Amino acid sequence: MAQLKPAPAVRDFVVAITGASGAVYGKRLLEAMHDMPDVRAHLVVSPAGWRTVTHELGMSVDELSSLADIVHDASDVGASIASGSFRCQGMVVAPCSMRTLAAVAHGISDSLITRAADVMLKERRRLVMMVRETPLHLGHIRNMATVTEMGAIVCPPMPAFYLKPRSLNDIVDQAVARVLDLLDVQHELAPRWTGGLAAAA
Repeated sequence: MAQLKPAPAVRDFVVAITGASGAVYGKRLLEAMHDMPDVRAHLVVSPAGWRTVTHELGMSVDELSSLADIVHDASDVGASIASGSFRCQGMVVAPCSMRTLAAVAHGISDSLITRAADVMLKERRRLVMMVRETPLHLGHIRNMATVTEMGAIVCPPMPAFYLKPRSLNDIVDQAVARVLDLLDVQHELAPRWTGGLAAAA
């Protein structure tokens, strides 16, 4: 008699949304994870992040929260994801404000978001920061260099026009697909490049 394959182990990931423009990236990431039986998404949104979610997406707290498996209050620094003993495979800050970037770069764990990010770094786990700002001053650039030296991955959501996106959704999906790749999470959100660019003249 054939043995049944064991159910896939559930992997926990933190999705943080801060007040920078681009709340759609966090929302789309949650939607993608929501359909994955082996992924459990922990959501934490800063107060400014909730304001951006409402303004940019027209979503209520309940509507966005329904996309996550577990929702944490940003002020609850005693939540599970604030401890290195909690087995979490990675964290994405989508989008990541310059304020959050600066706090993480300088080890300021003054909210659940910055504490959870600090935990990712100290435990040598994957931390992906979708920084959103332009233009950048030297302080921004230095903070990005600092978190990179600490082990984070700075991943600004840059459109891949060579994939010939036809809509804003295509552009968002491509950025989120790159983040899922960095987390080693299988997906079919966006096409992959298979070659074919003509040689430069």
